[in-house]
Amino acid sequence: MPKRVAKSIVRRELLKIDGRDVELGVKLNPQARRLIVKVHPTSGEVIVIAPSKRALDRAVEFARGEADWIAKQLAQVPSRVLLTPGAHFPYRGKDYAIQRGEEGPVTVEEGQHLMRVSGRLEHAPRRIVDFLKKQAKREFEAKAFDYAAKIGLKPSRITVRDTASRWGSCSSTRSLSFSWRLVMAPTFVLDYVVAHEVAHMKEMNHGENFWRIVKSLVGDVRRPQAWLRQHGAGLHRYRAR
Repeated sequence: MPKRVAKSIVRRELLKIDGRDVELGVKLNPQARRLIVKVHPTSGEVIVIAPSKRALDRAVEFARGEADWIAKQLAQVPSRVLLTPGAHFPYRGKDYAIQRGEEGPVTVEEGQHLMRVSGRLEHAPRRIVDFLKKQAKREFEAKAFDYAAKIGLKPSRITVRDTASRWGSCSSTRSLSFSWRLVMAPTFVLDYVVAHEVAHMKEMNHGENFWRIVKSLVGDVRRPQAWLRQHGAGLHRYRAR
């Protein structure tokens, strides 16, 4: 049986980065070959990974020595926007304003680009996110079953998650998973990601046949790819808390 790798934080410290305190998480990973500092591109979480318990004592000092690099990475992390009345956020590629409502819990006025949320103010962000997840799943299911039927297949399952490293995935059992945040992107972007994962149901690679399938479903692939490169990280700004 392979040795279990510790993935949880074993220690927390504070670093001084550009005059402010930044929390540092220390992790132990025996598979690591050296001390490594990482900054999560969307959450801004800073961690240092130590390859052994002996290296834990040096881990914090090592991270302090990387303060300039950490500061540069943190400067690229999108600032957070709480999805509460008064905030603006993208919905299907268009700018929407959140306002208090009396019906709901969430209602959409597409003509005015408004999303109204009722109930207690502290519950508003969670209600908005729950609404967006439901809308996202409906669109993913409709698109995925439509695209899959065109290539003679059917998904075994479709789930919605909040993933930071990928927009979608396809398992060997044809189970598809997508980030709910794609409902904030323009429709052509969501369509592309769904087509990409549906194509993996037939081709679990990125070879010529795979791209031939994707293009047969959505046509242009460069435009959505470019949009995700330029704007994708920004979709993680919008939070329920």
